[in-house]
Amino acid sequence: MAIKKFAVAAYDDEEVLFPAVSKVRHSGYKMHDVYTPFPVHGLDEAMGLKGTDLHIAGFIYGLCGTSTAVGFISWIYCSDWPINYGGKPHFALPAWIPVTFELTVLFAAVGMVLTFCYLNQIMPGVKKHVFHPRQSDDLFVMAIELNDHTSEAEVIAFLKSTGAKETSVQLAEDSWWYGRWDKKEPYEALNAG
Repeated sequence: MAIKKFAVAAYDDEEVLFPAVSKVRHSGYKMHDVYTPFPVHGLDEAMGLKGTDLHIAGFIYGLCGTSTAVGFISWIYCSDWPINYGGKPHFALPAWIPVTFELTVLFAAVGMVLTFCYLNQIMPGVKKHVFHPRQSDDLFVMAIELNDHTSEAEVIAFLKSTGAKETSVQLAEDSWWYGRWDKKEPYEALNAG
């Protein structure tokens, strides 16, 4: 587990958040993430995030479902258990379309849900650091990763100049991990004290 230091700023309005995100991005600080209580349209462009490739994964999962259905059905009806239905061909692709369609949709849907959960780190048992207790209630919280070359005081002063209502410096895990919510991590005690 990599423990890093973050400068955290809390904003009470999205009209203040957008210019602050733009200023942080153009100033060269490394923005870890922005947490909002509701979806904010255009925030991903303001943060400079690239678009998702989830639709490509969905296409690949659907292709796997189609090939699984056609391969399995053709193996059953052509080689494993060929039955003569009144002289009809063993490889009757039009009759297999409903099952093929359903397996295509099933593979794509299940695959995309699992991929979405993995990429957004929302699996059961996942523990992530909460930078502010009101980040999912009514505040917009921005976390900036601090390194050896950035001054804490300078970053905090910069965040206050962008309109932040609350600022702090916290130690936190930089990614998700499996953990227990009833036990505090060692760095959490440092943040509280």
